[in-house]
Amino acid sequence: MSFELSNSETTANTVIDESNKKIFIYLNGAAYQNGVTPTISITKGATISPASGTHITFDQPVFYTVTSESGENKKTYQIEVVRIGSWTFNFENWETNPDNQYEYPVESDGIQLWSSANAGAALAGVNPSLGSYPTGSTTNGLNGTKAAKMATLAGTPTSEILGIHIIPGSIFLGDFNIINAFTDPLTATEFGQPYSAATPARFTGYYKYSPGPSFIDQNGTALPSETDKFSLYAVFYNGPDRLNGSTVNTSQQIIAKAIVPNGTPANTFVHFDIPFTFTGVTAGNSTQMAIIATSSYQGDQYRGAIGSELIIDSLRIIPE
Repeated sequence: MSFELSNSETTANTVIDESNKKIFIYLNGAAYQNGVTPTISITKGATISPASGTHITFDQPVFYTVTSESGENKKTYQIEVVRIGSWTFNFENWETNPDNQYEYPVESDGIQLWSSANAGAALAGVNPSLGSYPTGSTTNGLNGTKAAKMATLAGTPTSEILGIHIIPGSIFLGDFNIINAFTDPLTATEFGQPYSAATPARFTGYYKYSPGPSFIDQNGTALPSETDKFSLYAVFYNGPDRLNGSTVNTSQQIIAKAIVPNGTPANTFVHFDIPFTFTGVTAGNSTQMAIIATSSYQGDQYRGAIGSELIIDSLRIIPE
């Protein structure tokens, strides 16, 4: 399915979250007030209600239902208009995917800004129950509140067939594209949300981290001389196209980065305050901000230590 809006109405590309049955749209103020008329494409023979070309407004929740040609299968998507008022994230509110029982954080108004690779872990055969996934909530947060916890898990029988021996925990502003989860997993992580505040100056927050006992490489071979590390950083870049796991470190769209040093394990919360380092790229009219965290810094290469755990809380982007 595709869901297209005019570029004059949007601040970022539309995201269709198949796992959680949501369509995220990013509108400027006028489009939000006046409503939009999307152009929708679906599988031949299927139908959608409301139909493509129907004008929609946002004074009440909007849902789209896709029905297969036979009429036997239906899937309902909820429209979520993403508007970020504050760049402070405390991870206090969480919802649960009804099909696979993994958690994901939402803001106080119920909008989902953060994603993880939990949907991919579900495809890999992780036990579908709360607490069994690599990313979820913990009550062991700052001052006894909730926080986001990531843990590196052992691979499953399904992932082992593909040569994947660990499943690291991760969380990031953006979307996880389940369609690419196995065929091209690095591009499945789509990083970023529209950023319209003043130029970012600093990335602050809290973390604690404990590495797992035995680092293994992509072949599952133990490397006793290596110790796992976490990864936590913010990337300010030119949109509207999102960066992904293949491009987030190399793209010419990147305007600035703020990277948290990750060399020291910490059993109690450590406060960080990292200035953005600018690349010299000029900010355009459609900028995005990504925040990315993972329990194993080489997890994108399937290298790390089973049992590594990262907890993050009270993250904030501070503008100039």
